[in-house]
Amino acid sequence: MLFAACTGDVVTHETAAPQPGTAPAPAPAPTSTASATPQVVLFRNVRVFDGVSGSVSGAQDVLVRGNRIERIATGLETESGAHVIDGGGRVLMPGLIDAHWHSMMAAPSLGAILTGDQRYLTVIAGAESTRTLMRGFTSVRDVGGNSFGLKQAVDEGVLPGPRIYGSGAMISVTSGHGDFRQAANLPRTMGAPGPTDLEGDTAIADSPDEVRMRVREQLMRGAAQIKLTAGGGVSSPHSPLDAITFTPAELRAAVEAANNWGTYVTVHAYTSQAVREAIDAGVKVIEHGSLMDEDTARLIARHGVWLSIQPFPVELGNAFPPGSVERAKFDEVFTGNNHAYDLAKKHGLKTAWGTDVLFSAELAAQQGAILASLTRWYTPAETLVMATGTNGELLQLSGKRNPYPGEVGVVKEGALADLLLVDGDPTVDISLITRPEQSFKVIMKDGVVYKDTLGNP
Repeated sequence: MLFAACTGDVVTHETAAPQPGTAPAPAPAPTSTASATPQVVLFRNVRVFDGVSGSVSGAQDVLVRGNRIERIATGLETESGAHVIDGGGRVLMPGLIDAHWHSMMAAPSLGAILTGDQRYLTVIAGAESTRTLMRGFTSVRDVGGNSFGLKQAVDEGVLPGPRIYGSGAMISVTSGHGDFRQAANLPRTMGAPGPTDLEGDTAIADSPDEVRMRVREQLMRGAAQIKLTAGGGVSSPHSPLDAITFTPAELRAAVEAANNWGTYVTVHAYTSQAVREAIDAGVKVIEHGSLMDEDTARLIARHGVWLSIQPFPVELGNAFPPGSVERAKFDEVFTGNNHAYDLAKKHGLKTAWGTDVLFSAELAAQQGAILASLTRWYTPAETLVMATGTNGELLQLSGKRNPYPGEVGVVKEGALADLLLVDGDPTVDISLITRPEQSFKVIMKDGVVYKDTLGNP
């Protein structure tokens, strides 16, 4: 039942999904914390979905020591002091990864983001971060927004949440996607931040030099990758979808600055022209690509560029008023998405999955259901591989700027221990991931058990 309500709350807590534009309900405390979790955890009698092969193994044991998967074998001995979880033949799989998430903007309404108190919005983002983890998403690639403080709080154990591979401010141009200023805010002096830049969620750059500066600012704050908006967007108050924003020289400046730090640039781009100019500049990942043609798909394949595309649910359009320009743009993108997925499959593009949920706590709660909707184009097993091993491979593009060195999205010896114990086989019944509160019996991130409903001692 795709897009059925799924709150993702821990164990026995149940909370109705809030209405869009309202504050989400408080996130429950995790059942275990880092200080309460043993250093060694042994999963006994589990069938492993490794995030790569697409198949489920026979009964095995999986030993986690610290934050790494140390051994996968049958009949592993129980160490003294180890925390043993009897899987009872359930499926153990990698934590899910959302490759296009906005930690600071997923839950609040657009109006709240533009006019609300930043401390209030940060609290909302923190609560949504915990719910994201409880939905089984142990990593997110944040492609726009000042999530650095939230990431620090999660990494320090202040609150539960997924790993955040942050981009920092979404870099755009005057009138581009991400420029939410009004006419009263103009003109801007070159080099000076605009009002929407001050909180660090967006950054306006109108020359190659400004682009370099804005990119370096995000790298200084700890960005894993850099995000630019190379074309118009749905939620843009000024730019039409067909607009080309950055010049080739500006795109190359961003790529050069990111390459100097050992990471990469990803760009928001819907149209063929926007995609082509980005590839020519050396961009490694295209976000969306919903309106590209077949020649452009061939170009993506030839250059080995990643396509990070999202199966937009029709409900996402409800964030925009009926009859509005933004709603019309959403409808155009939504219609083009099916063709883009067909092209991705036909040309064997390196395809990542994400949600791009914005401005709706209710829709954010459907994160797993949006993933399950990929079965319009892929099998359940292919869908799960994309959201685990494939997305994990994408995260490695950050190179030395990777904030969490190590493999994620896979169940293999030496990988980081981000694991879900599922009550059922999601490669057979993909709807299991749409009901995380019932289906995910154990949720582990970085070797820490945050949920365990099996009553293991």
